[in-house]
Amino acid sequence: MEKVSDYFGSMVFDDRIMRARLSGKVYESLSKTITEGKTLDISVANAVAEAMKNWAVENGATHFTHWFQPLTGITAEKHDSFISKSPDGAVIMEFSGKELIQGEPDASSFPSGGLRATFEARGYTAWDPTSYAFIKGKTLYIPTAFCSYGGQVLDKKTPLLRSMEALSREAIRILRLFGRTEAKRVVSSVGPEQEYFLVTREMYDKRPDLRFTGRTLFGARPPKGQELDDHYFGAIKPAVAAFMEDLNKELWKVGILAKTEHNEVAPAQHELAPIYTTTNVATDHNQLTMDIMKSVAAKHGLVCLLHEKPFAGVNGSGKHNNWSISTDDGHNLLSPGDTPYENAQFLLFLCAVIKAVDDYQDLLRISVATAGNDHRLGANEAPPAVISIFLGDELNGILEALEEEKEYLGVKKTVMKLGVDVLPRFNRDTTDRNRTSPFAFTGNKFEFRMVGSSDSIACANIMLNSSVADTLRIYADTLEKADDFEATLHTLIVETIKAHKRIIFNGNGYDDAWIHEATEKRGLMNYRTTADCIPHLMDEKNVEMLTRMKVYTPEELRSRRDIILENYTKTILIEANTMVDMARTQIAPAIEDYLSSVAKAAKAKMAVVPTLKCGYEKKIIEDLSLLLDEITTKLDSLEAEIVTVRGVEDIIKQSELVRDVLIPLMSELRLPCDKAEMLTERSYWPFPVYADLLFGVK
Repeated sequence: MEKVSDYFGSMVFDDRIMRARLSGKVYESLSKTITEGKTLDISVANAVAEAMKNWAVENGATHFTHWFQPLTGITAEKHDSFISKSPDGAVIMEFSGKELIQGEPDASSFPSGGLRATFEARGYTAWDPTSYAFIKGKTLYIPTAFCSYGGQVLDKKTPLLRSMEALSREAIRILRLFGRTEAKRVVSSVGPEQEYFLVTREMYDKRPDLRFTGRTLFGARPPKGQELDDHYFGAIKPAVAAFMEDLNKELWKVGILAKTEHNEVAPAQHELAPIYTTTNVATDHNQLTMDIMKSVAAKHGLVCLLHEKPFAGVNGSGKHNNWSISTDDGHNLLSPGDTPYENAQFLLFLCAVIKAVDDYQDLLRISVATAGNDHRLGANEAPPAVISIFLGDELNGILEALEEEKEYLGVKKTVMKLGVDVLPRFNRDTTDRNRTSPFAFTGNKFEFRMVGSSDSIACANIMLNSSVADTLRIYADTLEKADDFEATLHTLIVETIKAHKRIIFNGNGYDDAWIHEATEKRGLMNYRTTADCIPHLMDEKNVEMLTRMKVYTPEELRSRRDIILENYTKTILIEANTMVDMARTQIAPAIEDYLSSVAKAAKAKMAVVPTLKCGYEKKIIEDLSLLLDEITTKLDSLEAEIVTVRGVEDIIKQSELVRDVLIPLMSELRLPCDKAEMLTERSYWPFPVYADLLFGVK
């Protein structure tokens, strides 16, 4: 029987393979490039390329690709074969250091947000040696960054790497102040939990809305949904278990540490969670996980839905971004620790996160903004669009005691000052779990629960890393000048708590009263939609911070604002057009056919018994006829507004029109269609209904 240990990482050119196949000198040079950012010499690159090619060919690869993450939200790849012509007419397998380090895909059709003209086709991909190459199918995949001919960043990996560098740089300054000299780097780590739905391919193919948009645009609620909570952590169905088994095997082959799998709350919804790894690698792994999920599902006659809200009336899907920061020698900086000295350091890093989240709550909301996620945020299964931090009773009590300079009556009775000798110890696991909080502390990490299931986690972690780095910069500037380190440290933490305690909320985030308190009393931001929040990316404070941390240039930020808004409007326009097509060519004719059959039935009955009133048939005809008229009216209005929206050139105004006019009209059209579904005999309805979709996988 094949063991997991026999094939785990078998398709990854990882450290084990590099140690075995590279000379000591080449391996040492490459290691310094990976761990210290040293420049890679071309002779070393050639040696690595040769070893990588030989390993890939031995494992069945015939092609290689520079795998990158453009601003489309998905990954991109162009495959080239290893073959070259030899003088005798045969072919040889070649791969050079130059080909490894740099590729040149056509960049003309990728989003740039005005950074470059369409006719400027040249783009470059650059190897990221911090993320291992891997084999998928017959191709060697080389993770890369992507930029234009002029050097403008056109991907998500490059800003993420920049943000990680900024966080490391500023965190090391803080550690040095605490006498920690052994750490050379600080890295952010992530474990992204991935939620998804599975439906049968047969039913998926019959739903144009699923095929074109990834979600159902019509659909009445089934008699049973998630009311009984019986699907959550329930027994896994055989077809789903078989899918999960194959999925795990494919993920493990490429070194993805898939750890946990279970049924989620909604029928047909499931979750996969990996073990933590560095943020850059975790981002690559999550993009690869989503791709493999879809391909494995197809082999099982299933379709994996990654849309944030594929079905109305049941939970949508998120991606919980469990984020922490650690030193390169293994110390988690968000772990309270066992000694007072570590506690003082922990409290400073904790306060840095609190301040960063409060100061840049808009950037965190922006980082998860998509048309799909707008359906989910604020619903009953997801945190609200208002950002807040959950700390739990113990940490909250400690911060309150520090703020008020009073005795802390928790784990140990003592005066809460930051003098090393008197600071109390407290437990590592200091919190319960608050599933309603957007940003919850869970022992030695923060769980950012607002990320959408189809999103790249790069965006959220760019903003987290950058904002915390900037706060640490402020702290380091202050502490490095201090005459009395402990007194200044104490003041810094107390002032942070007083200034930013409004962002801390340990209650029920689903409660409407909290939203009122957050916005009216605490002054927190509540950007409900993508159109509301994205323009604030260009707010002066945000541009200043992100450019100061060297994560983005102002031009790169402006391009991303425009790209996100353009994607938002295009997504909704595609959905609106799909609704129009389905309602006009499928739903309305189906209602007409059923009305005709009911009228014929009534006529036939009355021909036999003239005194019959046919109340049942008349009621159906009356109700469906009224609904059909309403559908026609709503269709006409929606079509007219689609034309209007397309005619608006200003991207911000266009997104506002989509938000204020188009989306409400889409909801108005859906309502009579869903009512008609409930009145129409099932065999006449043109596509599978919710009961079939949600309970169709056995």
